[in-house]
Amino acid sequence: YAVESGAVVIDNTSHFRMVEDVPLVVPEVNPEDIEKWEERGIIANPNCSTIQMVQLLKPLHDLYGIKRVDVSTYQAVSGAGKAGMEELVKQMQSFFNFTLDDAKVEAFAHQIALNVIPHIDVPQANGYTKEEMKMVNETNKIMHSDFAVSATCVRVPVLRSHSESITITFDEGVNVDVDEARKVLEAFENVTVIDDIANNKYPMPIISTDTDETYVGRIRKDLYADNILHIWGVADQVRVGAATNAVRIAQKWIQLEEEA
Repeated sequence: YAVESGAVVIDNTSHFRMVEDVPLVVPEVNPEDIEKWEERGIIANPNCSTIQMVQLLKPLHDLYGIKRVDVSTYQAVSGAGKAGMEELVKQMQSFFNFTLDDAKVEAFAHQIALNVIPHIDVPQANGYTKEEMKMVNETNKIMHSDFAVSATCVRVPVLRSHSESITITFDEGVNVDVDEARKVLEAFENVTVIDDIANNKYPMPIISTDTDETYVGRIRKDLYADNILHIWGVADQVRVGAATNAVRIAQKWIQLEEEA
């Protein structure tokens, strides 16, 4: 009904993300795609884990050209909704009451307290999960790229904010300069660099929760290959990975309409 009335719809579900004529947008990365909204009247909001990753990949891709990305996620239980958060809290209460063995397991495939679960969403025929394939497919649609992406998505006993360990392989012949990589990340919109391991400063979920920034640190060159960089990214997946991105899409849409 909203589309039929002439309104622009910013859709926060996964239904339209990979529909060819529906733009999939992270405003810092592909704002130009917002202008394609008129084809269907819909702009799709990407998966939470994809959003925070492409915000970090974009400036590095512009700098060096990406050949391959390997990412492992550490995803908070709130990604499974209120039920996921409540289950972690109740299981931890059971642990301190010495009754964890009797705690209910409902929101996840296994006990989440004091555990990590390498299984998010439905398994696919290729051995990956639906969550992992979202990251693969959405990344290339957003970035208009065709580089390889491999993801392993893991649920961890954290209430809010997803973390990601990202290994980026750049084009052959690239000799990564860590200082140069850090500078382009620092200059990128809505990205905050925290990268001082000597003083125990790096992104963590407790830093990113309830903020609208994507944090990056542990920026380091591979020990064996000049064209590989390793980074660690963290963001509040409820805000950056959903609500805030939707608001930023709306703000950018308004800006583009006013400039037209």
